[in-house]
Amino acid sequence: MQAWQVHELGEPGEVMRRAEVAPPTPGEGQVLLRVRAANINFPDALMCRGQYQVRPPLPFTPGVEICGETEDGRRVIANPVLPHGGFAEYAVADAAALLPAPDALDDAEAAALHIGYQTGWFGLHRRAALEAGETLLVHAAAGGVGSAAVQLGKAAGATVIGVTGGADKAAVARALGCDVVIDRREQDVVAAVKEATGGRGADVIYDPVGGQAYAQSAKAVAFEGRIVVVGFASGSIPSPALNHALVKNYSILGLHWGLYNTRNPKLVQHCHEQLTGLAARGAIKPLVSERVPLAEAAAAVQRVADGATTGRVAVLPGPENEAAA
Repeated sequence: MQAWQVHELGEPGEVMRRAEVAPPTPGEGQVLLRVRAANINFPDALMCRGQYQVRPPLPFTPGVEICGETEDGRRVIANPVLPHGGFAEYAVADAAALLPAPDALDDAEAAALHIGYQTGWFGLHRRAALEAGETLLVHAAAGGVGSAAVQLGKAAGATVIGVTGGADKAAVARALGCDVVIDRREQDVVAAVKEATGGRGADVIYDPVGGQAYAQSAKAVAFEGRIVVVGFASGSIPSPALNHALVKNYSILGLHWGLYNTRNPKLVQHCHEQLTGLAARGAIKPLVSERVPLAEAAAAVQRVADGATTGRVAVLPGPENEAAA
């Protein structure tokens, strides 16, 4: 089968190499899946660089989120078991963790429903207890993680403020349904949030960026607000001033979604049921901005690493897609 492998750590576009390899052999409790679509996540780039908390042995195939097909023809969503990731024609996954792909979504959309939307649902509902009528601020609102949070916030009845970088991404955020869009390159984020909320600030802030975005969050959060720390796409991990959290009376909430897979997998299943219902009603629909054949996976992962994409980029390994490339 065709697969992309990383033999040394570095930038994805330089270290991902396409090769003909034997299909992976499932271990105990695992299944072999034909990859119908693999969604690119920022952690894929971090793993190529050796900067992610999960460090699979070399060589490995990146790709942590797929829509696959079982031997009996079922369409499922899965997180492949590394080192046999999703940027290949076949991957392996734990049988107990397979989730049915929603009928309302095509393969690329289904592949993009899992990590970003589960993270958003757990962050907004489980951790921050977002309520209808509250104001939600989403950093990187046009990105894969941010776009999911925007849709989930709107579905929950919140007023959503999206922060983006550049006019093109601002337009994407508006199309996603943001009530207010702030272009951080052109506007003072804190001042714009205060203006949009009558000086009160945002009740919940969803931050997959870190760095300067977190500093803005601490200034823009409302009394009894909640800042949900999801990741550090900026590459800078902030050091919160806890005295500031004390005097301003806000909460800083960490979210590592992957822990729920081992600590409380029933919640992951419950979340998927909620997401499937929202997709069936049309309340959420993953923004897939690009669909690329397997041959273009390395270049696509590099674009995600460089922050040059919006929504999600899906890799489609099928031969019909290779022929079109």
